[in-house]
Amino acid sequence: MKKILAFAGSNSSTSINHQLLEALGKEVEVNFELISLCDYGAPLFGVDLKNEQGVPESMQSLHEKMKSADGLIVSAAEHNGSMAAVLKNTFDWLSMLEKKFFLHKPTLFISTSPGPRGAASSLKHLVEIMPFRGAEIVGHKSVPSFYDTVVDGEIRGEIKDELVALIRTLETTINQES
Repeated sequence: MKKILAFAGSNSSTSINHQLLEALGKEVEVNFELISLCDYGAPLFGVDLKNEQGVPESMQSLHEKMKSADGLIVSAAEHNGSMAAVLKNTFDWLSMLEKKFFLHKPTLFISTSPGPRGAASSLKHLVEIMPFRGAEIVGHKSVPSFYDTVVDGEIRGEIKDELVALIRTLETTINQES
């Protein structure tokens, strides 16, 4: 069975991006694995650290998980107008294992925030740069006003239809590549 690996670009135990993925996972028709970057901790990337100690085991494990997936979903938190430091750090480490660490897999990028922009700046940045890291982007969507959009673990309103359509596009792309 085809598998989608999903993770939020956050290390918060109450991440709304993780909660969005949980809600979105209910709409997926293939095997859906949601992981937390909290389980894949790594020190702040530095060339000297990498040269002295190598790539952390946690990043090697995450890379293997990404390799085993047929498609990927990343939900990006936004801090100060850019992706959260934990996501950037994760990507910096993964790039030491393989420059195109998204492995040319179909990828969906989403983002959310409590406010009306839905972490749009973080999402825009990812959509611009991740094709250079092997992400075959099949779609992207910013989800504004998280607490009005996701209620009791369910996505509400028109945004649900838009997200489900993106999931179907991801699933179709995955199925066509087999």
